[in-house]
Amino acid sequence: MRRALRFVPLALLVSAAVEIAVFVVVGRALGFGAATLLVFAASMLGLVLLRREGVRAWRGFREAAQSGRPPGRQVTDGLVGLLGALLLATPGLVSGLVGVLLLVPPVRRLARGGVQRAAERRVSSMTAGDLFGPRRVRVYRGGPQQPGQAPPPQAPTTSPLTSATGTRPAEGEAIEGEIVEPR
Repeated sequence: MRRALRFVPLALLVSAAVEIAVFVVVGRALGFGAATLLVFAASMLGLVLLRREGVRAWRGFREAAQSGRPPGRQVTDGLVGLLGALLLATPGLVSGLVGVLLLVPPVRRLARGGVQRAAERRVSSMTAGDLFGPRRVRVYRGGPQQPGQAPPPQAPTTSPLTSATGTRPAEGEAIEGEIVEPR
């Protein structure tokens, strides 16, 4: 995490340079008054959407928590929506375009999946289960495998109720498997 933070100042500098370059190109094509008006309008739209997305995220989190469902999906969807609105509110044509893209449902769904996977990698399995609900596990019938070995060629099942012997696993018996990400 700290290694990634080392590149934040460089990323901010590069993004500012790209924003300025795009503004100059658009300013030459449309006129600087029109380009300035476009940036201003996008920022105003972003501020309106920021409030709407914040209320929507809070409402989704509250409904999930009250109904007993894991709130992780609503939280990640809200975070992506808030990030999109915040980028749209930030003065700049490139950041506004990225913000608008994050508000489009198919792109938002992809970004939400990426945020969810990143969050699952950074927290324990128990916390990820509490946030995002149970995960599907693909179970392979057969003996235990050594780390790094390929799973056996048998067809996988998605039920962990039976072991290699066809019975319920004994206390402490390991079940070979892998996490299957939902689609």
